[in-house]
Amino acid sequence: MRYREVTDALAGGKAREWALGVLGGIAAGGSDVRGVRHPLGFLCLPLVREGDLGVCVHVWTAAARRARSTTSQVHCHSWDLVSHVLYGQVRNVHAVVTDTSRSPTHRVFEVVSTPSGDVVRPTSRTVAYAPGRAELFGAGETYTLAAGAFHSSVIPEDGEAATVALGRGRPGLGDLSLGPLATPLHHVRRERLDATETARAAELARRSLWTSNTPGG
Repeated sequence: MRYREVTDALAGGKAREWALGVLGGIAAGGSDVRGVRHPLGFLCLPLVREGDLGVCVHVWTAAARRARSTTSQVHCHSWDLVSHVLYGQVRNVHAVVTDTSRSPTHRVFEVVSTPSGDVVRPTSRTVAYAPGRAELFGAGETYTLAAGAFHSSVIPEDGEAATVALGRGRPGLGDLSLGPLATPLHHVRRERLDATETARAAELARRSLWTSNTPGG
């Protein structure tokens, strides 16, 4: 699978058909994809990695155990995001982040991914955080987010949802998270799903997408 294949499917209004095929292949065991329990609360199915380009399917479901964040849900990427909602709803909450050393609410943490997990490193930067504008996106809708923009992704009422997330890396930027001021440097192991768990997650997403009424691709 290539990055261009995914962008063409989205541009051509064929995201649903493409996703049904990909998820069906994984569910049938015909793929070497292995899912990951992501600290932001979803199951990640990594599909493409081409240099600075990447594609994953993110699945939020109450049917699977979720990893917990050691900082917070407020974060920013080192890559530009294009996110297409396959089913369910996703609320993208923009963050208002103001640098301050006098009355900070959070510290900025650098998150460095390694083969064994994430190194979560506190920086000297402290900020005051407040939730900002919230946008709600439903099935068939696509939104974008520039690298470096703090935000959080919220699934309303802990519902079921899945997205196709496409990333384009931006050199010189890091993956950051907001967390409690006194949290020390620590390591977070990302739990990989085995083949059976990955297939189960893909089948759950495939069935949810198949039974959903997805307008506009």
